[in-house]
Amino acid sequence: MSDDRYSKLDQLGSDSFAAATPEDARLERVENPATDADYLIRFTCPEFTSICPVTGQPDFAHIVIDYAPQRWIVESKSLKLYLQSFRNHGAFHEACTMMIGQRLVDELAPKWLRIGGYWYPRGGIPIDIFGQWGEAPAGLWIPDQGVQPYRGRG
Repeated sequence: MSDDRYSKLDQLGSDSFAAATPEDARLERVENPATDADYLIRFTCPEFTSICPVTGQPDFAHIVIDYAPQRWIVESKSLKLYLQSFRNHGAFHEACTMMIGQRLVDELAPKWLRIGGYWYPRGGIPIDIFGQWGEAPAGLWIPDQGVQPYRGRG
């Protein structure tokens, strides 16, 4: 990439691997190419995994991140690697979901961000976690996150 705007993107276009922990993972960002209008960016991770801090068993979730950017947007490969860094991270559903949202807010300073963590059952009970930072810009089209409530085999 010869464009100076992208000179600090070390992960995109190179062999990159998920960090051992979310704290060690690097999120990369680029300047928002469309600052003249409010718009929504959505990332969906339907196969998110982390580890139960008590049992050491894997936990699975469908994560949906929506945000209205301000100056920065997240580079998608770095986000993918960040989310993969949770695979061996031991934390409760609430901590994982809110940690992801807060990290994106800290790195990007968006106008608005929401996260939905739709967790598969643990102990027979599905747990859904929702977080929001800021107010959605007036007139911003915000579609439903599209994740159905857990129904089991019904």
